[in-house]
Amino acid sequence: MEKRDITSYEEAVGYIGEIPRFTAKHTMEDTRAFLHRLGDPDRKMKIIHVAGTNGKGSVCAYLRSILEAAGYGVAVFTSPHLVDIRERFMVRGELISRQDFLRYFRQVYDALDWESLGREAPGAYHPSYFEYLFFMAILYFEQKQPDYCILETGLGGRLDATNAVSRKEMAVITRISRDHVEYLGNTLGEIAGEKAGILAAGTPAVCWDTCPETTAVFRGKASDLAAPVAFVSEKDFSFGKFMNKTIDFSLRTEYYGYISLTLHTIAAYQMENAALAVRAIETLDRGRTVSAEQVRAGAAACFWAGRMEEVLPEVYVDGAHNEDGIRAFLETVAGDGVPRRSLLFGAVRDKDCERMTGELAESGLFDRIAVARLRTERGNAPEDLARLFGRFPKCRACAYGSVEEAFRALSEERKPGERIYAAGSLYLAGEMKELAMREGELSNRDLDARMGGQEV
Repeated sequence: MEKRDITSYEEAVGYIGEIPRFTAKHTMEDTRAFLHRLGDPDRKMKIIHVAGTNGKGSVCAYLRSILEAAGYGVAVFTSPHLVDIRERFMVRGELISRQDFLRYFRQVYDALDWESLGREAPGAYHPSYFEYLFFMAILYFEQKQPDYCILETGLGGRLDATNAVSRKEMAVITRISRDHVEYLGNTLGEIAGEKAGILAAGTPAVCWDTCPETTAVFRGKASDLAAPVAFVSEKDFSFGKFMNKTIDFSLRTEYYGYISLTLHTIAAYQMENAALAVRAIETLDRGRTVSAEQVRAGAAACFWAGRMEEVLPEVYVDGAHNEDGIRAFLETVAGDGVPRRSLLFGAVRDKDCERMTGELAESGLFDRIAVARLRTERGNAPEDLARLFGRFPKCRACAYGSVEEAFRALSEERKPGERIYAAGSLYLAGEMKELAMREGELSNRDLDARMGGQEV
């Protein structure tokens, strides 16, 4: 491959989008070696590392919001993005600018060994899609010098590019469920073992108590590393009430006693993610600089796009994309109190669509179901998804060639009081947000503000 002259933001985004075509996953040694080639930009950072199956992004969002309420400057690297690739990079509440995106793209680009790549020499290194973005983030964060950097793993933990950093202040592991089994293992214990790879010697960790099998894995790994570990479960919090699209609940904490929190969401599963974030903050800070009132303010101010987000009036988008995520989604839907519901569903081929559609169909919560073809080449054929729903006698799903076509069909036949939900894939969440922007209910300015920053 030959080095190109890339001089614009659009060209940089285009190049990154092409990366999966000419590179593959590398070893952790490869990733660490290139991080060293970049000057070890992570070595002075206070890093909070987050892994898990479901809830990683939400936990990152609650961590960021609480730390910012306490006056800290926070950088966050998350994935995937829904609409704009810059969503993955946020510092002090602002998305990376297009100019900075190009600047740090070029810094990584120019550090590549183009002589070896040009000769296609054996072992010549080019970062994968995720690695490239991770390197850009670390360089950007080094320049911005936040107080804390929150890194969300992309896939797994042990071999994830983000695990190449030299040190961490804290490791957080969210709920574990069966997902990406072709990479992470077939049992919850095997998957937990991969996620536990982010634990580091002597570094405190906070983990969700998914089940005895996963908890035993985390305890064993933490013991081997002499890493103090705390666990959070449903026993640590109690639901209060839903009111005006908010959730009130009480959380038992170590340093604040029982604390009442209000979350601006209808998603019941966010109580779990907020509780995990609060326990992580406690473990990190030990009540020295973050007050109970700042915890309350940060939790209340938190917003995470695509998670039970109302993108249009009575149109909710949720990023549930595996069996466990669908169960959490349905728990919220079942308690919404609305008289009628319809569902827009789309999913990618490598997910367990048979189980997901089964959960949705058997819930009996939706009067109408539309399945749509996603724009990604990974998308499952809508006809195949419709047949999966059709296994159930009382469930009929109509197939559509695009998300917009499916949404239009649901909207045109919408009855008074009917709420539309969209779930099944983060790709679907992104397409729905784009559609909402075109509908005029979410302007570009509103979108940037809700994602945390304005274009610079």
